[in-house]
Amino acid sequence: MAGRLLKVSSLATVVFASSGFYLYNRQLDLNDLSVIRFGRAASATAVISYDYLTAFRHVEYGTEDYWTLKSKVHRRSAERLRDLCCANRGTFIKVGQHLGALDYLLPEEYTSTLKVLHSRAPQSTMEEIQQVIREDLGKELSELFVSFEENPQGAASLAQVHKAVLHDGRTVAVKVQHPKVQRQSSKDIMVIEVLVKAVNWLFPDFTFMWLVEEAKKNMPLELDFLNEGHNAEKVAKMLSHFPFLKVPMIYWDLSTKRILTMEFLEGGQVNDREYMKKHYINVNEISENLGKMYSEMIFVHGFVHCDPHPGNVLVRKCPRSQKTEIVLLDHGLYQVLQPDFRMDYCRLWMSLIKGDLSGVERYSRRLGAGDLYPLFACVLTARSWNAVTAGISSVPVTQAEDVEIRTNAALYLPQISDLLNRVPRQMLLLLKTNDLLRGIETTLQTRASSSSFINMSRCCVRAVARHKRSKTQSRRRRLQITLAESLSLWKLSVYELLLWVKGSMMTRWLSALLAFLH
Repeated sequence: MAGRLLKVSSLATVVFASSGFYLYNRQLDLNDLSVIRFGRAASATAVISYDYLTAFRHVEYGTEDYWTLKSKVHRRSAERLRDLCCANRGTFIKVGQHLGALDYLLPEEYTSTLKVLHSRAPQSTMEEIQQVIREDLGKELSELFVSFEENPQGAASLAQVHKAVLHDGRTVAVKVQHPKVQRQSSKDIMVIEVLVKAVNWLFPDFTFMWLVEEAKKNMPLELDFLNEGHNAEKVAKMLSHFPFLKVPMIYWDLSTKRILTMEFLEGGQVNDREYMKKHYINVNEISENLGKMYSEMIFVHGFVHCDPHPGNVLVRKCPRSQKTEIVLLDHGLYQVLQPDFRMDYCRLWMSLIKGDLSGVERYSRRLGAGDLYPLFACVLTARSWNAVTAGISSVPVTQAEDVEIRTNAALYLPQISDLLNRVPRQMLLLLKTNDLLRGIETTLQTRASSSSFINMSRCCVRAVARHKRSKTQSRRRRLQITLAESLSLWKLSVYELLLWVKGSMMTRWLSALLAFLH
C-alpha cells in the first residue's frame, strides 16, 4: 500500500518539477496551467492518502484513542481539501461545496470545514467582467447600463453578480461567468476523475465515482446561463399558484451563455433569524412555505431546484403588499425525476411518515438500495432506525439523535459510499437538496414539524392519484381514484385542524396557568 502511494508521490514531484521549468520560460498565471492544477491536486491527494494509511499504525481499532485520532485525521484532511479547492477554484470549489452540503452522509469534520467554501469563492476583476460583456454582448458597459456597481453583490464558484441600472431606470442583477471557468472545467473534471480512481485503488472500500459522474453531467448545464434562464421561467410558471414565491424575471436581450441579466430582488438569507426578527417575518411561515414549495417540485412535478443553500433562498416583505415572500435564485441546477422513480420516491416517503416498514423496504429496494434499505431510510430522513420504525412524523427530533446520526455517518462511511453508488443518479441531487433544506430547518429551529409532514403527505397523495389517473382509460376508475384522493386530503385537513385546536387549547391553558401563578 505504501509502495502504491510512493508512486503517486513521485508522479506529483515530477509534475511540479516540469511545471516550474515551464513557468520559468513562460510568464503565465499559475492557475491557467492544467499541469499546475493537476500537480496541486495530486500532491494534496497523496498527502491525505498517506495520512490515512500511516496515522493508525500504533493505535488499537475501536479504542477511545483511535476515534480521537480519526477525528483529527478527518479534520486535517478536510482542511487540506478545502485549501486545494480554494487554490484551484472553479470546478474544485463547486465540488467542495457539494461535499460540504452532505451533512448526514459525510463525517462532520468534512462538512463543517468545506461549508466555508460558499464564502471563499473567487472574484473576477472589473477588467475581466468588462471583457466578458464586451465579447458576448458586443457593447461597452456604458452603452448598456447607466450605472454598474464594481463590487459584486455576491461571488460564487462559477460566476459573480453585479447590481446595475438600465437606461430606462430599471434595476437589474447581472450574473457574469468567471472568464476561465468554461475552458478549465472539463480538464478539472478529468483531473478529479483520475484522483478519485487513484484513491479507490488505495482504499477499495471508498468508491466516490458518483461524485465524478454528477460533476460530468451537471457542470455543462450550470455553465449555460441560457439554460438557467429557461429553468427560472419554467419553475415560476409551474409554481405560480404560490403567491409567496418570487422568481426574478429574465431580460433575454441582455443574456447569453455566460451572462444572465435578471430582475434585481433584495432580501435576507433564509437562515438569518435576526433579519426575520427585525422585519417581522414569521419563521414558522417561512419554513412551512419552503416545505410546500419543495414538496410540490419533488412529488407533484418532478422538476427540482437542487441548490437551495441559504445564499440562493432569500426572504423579504413585499414592498407593495407587505406580505412575506420567498425569493428563489440560481436556477442553473435542476433535477428532472422520471415518473416511475418519482412514484416510488412518493410511496417511500408515505411509508416513512406512517412507519410502514414493509413499504419502506419495498420502495427502498425498488430505488436500488437492496439490503442496505435500513441505512438508506436513515440517510434519506437523517433519523435513527428507531425513529423510522415508529414513523418519523410521530417521533420528535432530539439532540441525542442528531449526534447519533452524525457519529454513524463517520462509522458507516464505506457502506454509505456503496449505497450512493447503487442508487439511481437522480437520487444523489435529491439527497443533497434534502440535506440543504434540513440545514435551513435546523437553523430556523423548525425541523420535523407536523405541518411539514402534512404538506408533504398532501403532495404525495395528489401525485400518486394523478399518476393513477394517467394510467387508466376508465371513467369509473378515474372517479374512484379522485374520490379516494379527496377522502385522503380531507383526512389530512381534519388531522391538521385537530393539531391546531390541540395547540391552541394548550396555549390558552399555559397562559391561564401563568396568569394564575403571577
